[in-house]
Amino acid sequence: MKVPISLTVNGDTYDLAVDPWRTLAEVLREDLGLTGTKVGCGHGDCGACTVILDGRPVVSCLTMAMDANGRQVLTVEGLAPAGDELHPIQKAFVEGAAIQCGFCTPGMEMSAYALLQANPQPSEEEIRRGLSGNLCRCTGYNKIIEAVNTAAGWMVEGAGGPGGRGTGSSAGEGAGGRGAVPLGNAPGCKDGPADAGEGGA
Repeated sequence: MKVPISLTVNGDTYDLAVDPWRTLAEVLREDLGLTGTKVGCGHGDCGACTVILDGRPVVSCLTMAMDANGRQVLTVEGLAPAGDELHPIQKAFVEGAAIQCGFCTPGMEMSAYALLQANPQPSEEEIRRGLSGNLCRCTGYNKIIEAVNTAAGWMVEGAGGPGGRGTGSSAGEGAGGRGAVPLGNAPGCKDGPADAGEGGA
């Protein structure tokens, strides 16, 4: 039996009827067409599916859709809602060559967004910890960490990098809670940038 839910995603409200076993990632991708949210491992280990739920990063592959009922969701599409100008985090990833295959990038960017909302001027160690639930198998994380640091500087200055954009979207405030699985608390989360040492470029 399907359950009626209401989600506010990137500022738009959607009234849906979903099977109780469906995940938030499935509903975002299959029902709403927001395919920027990637599903990598499907077990909460890799962080590719990270979205912001009521201001907190969660792994959407383990968060049930009905647990997001009545709540605010921000996906990577919501960082640049107009589609004609990148968010400073996205711009920093592109300009800093912090993207290789790109599959982990949406989750990395959402974790970076949550970090910089909570801590606008993080240290390198704080960036590593903030991204510790996200895995990248293409890089040694250095360029990703540098990109987040660059974006932090742009956002504090309100410039948004070359061309300017400011800080961009907001997903609201509060904790994940209520059935959501916070990023980094999923089973097996490990080997992210906090554990990677210097690594490659």
